[in-house]
Amino acid sequence: DMAEELLKLYAQRKAAVGTAFSPDNNMQREFEDAFDFNETDDQLTAIADIKADMESTQPMDRLLCGDVGYGKTEVAMRAAFKAVQDGKQVAVLTPTTVLCFQHFESFKRRFSKFPVVVEMLSRFRTAKEKKDILERVEQGKVDILIGTHAVLSQGLKFQDLGLLVVDEEQRFGVRHKERLKQMRAAIDVLSMSATPIPRTLHMSLVGLRDMSVIETPPKDRM
Repeated sequence: DMAEELLKLYAQRKAAVGTAFSPDNNMQREFEDAFDFNETDDQLTAIADIKADMESTQPMDRLLCGDVGYGKTEVAMRAAFKAVQDGKQVAVLTPTTVLCFQHFESFKRRFSKFPVVVEMLSRFRTAKEKKDILERVEQGKVDILIGTHAVLSQGLKFQDLGLLVVDEEQRFGVRHKERLKQMRAAIDVLSMSATPIPRTLHMSLVGLRDMSVIETPPKDRM
C-alpha cells in the first residue's frame, strides 16, 4: 500500500506546478557575502543546483550529501533565505531536540541582520510557548520554523509553506517524510544527509530525486 502511495505522490509531484522563486536580488547577495568563510567549489555547485531547482516550476526534490562540517547547513540557509524573500515559509525538520536547538542558534545568528523571524518547536518549549508558536506559524508571522517531529503534527498549519529542509534524512521513517510532502504536493524539498540510506540513494539513482554532493573539505580540514 505504501509503495503505491509513494508512487502516486511522486507522480503528483512531477505533474504539479510548484513555486518558481525569483532570481537572486541584492539582499540575497548581501546575505551570502555575510558568510564568514570561503565557499568550497562543491558548495557553490550545490547552491547553484538548488537555486536552479527553486527557480523552475517543477517542485524541487534534491538530496544534498556531504560529511559533517562540510557546509551543508550554509547551503540550506541560502535556500531558506531565497524562499523567505518571496514571502514563503520554511520548515526545517531535525531528528533530535539537541540538533534542533543547534540549528535554531545558528540560523538565528546567521539571519540576525535581516528581517527574518526564526522559531523553534521542540521539547525545550513549554506548552504555552508551543501554542503561541503554532498560532504565529498559521498567521504567517514565523518565516522559518525549525523543529523535531512536532513539525509533523496534524495541529500545525502553515500559512504558506514553500520550502522544506530535512536534516539527517536517514533518521526519519518513510511515513514521517512523506507526511510532509502530502501536506503540500507542490512544495520544494531539500534533504541533507551525511550517510544517505539505501532507499534514498536508490531513489536518486533511478531519477526520482536529484542529488548534489559536497566532497571538498573546508580550508584547513584534512
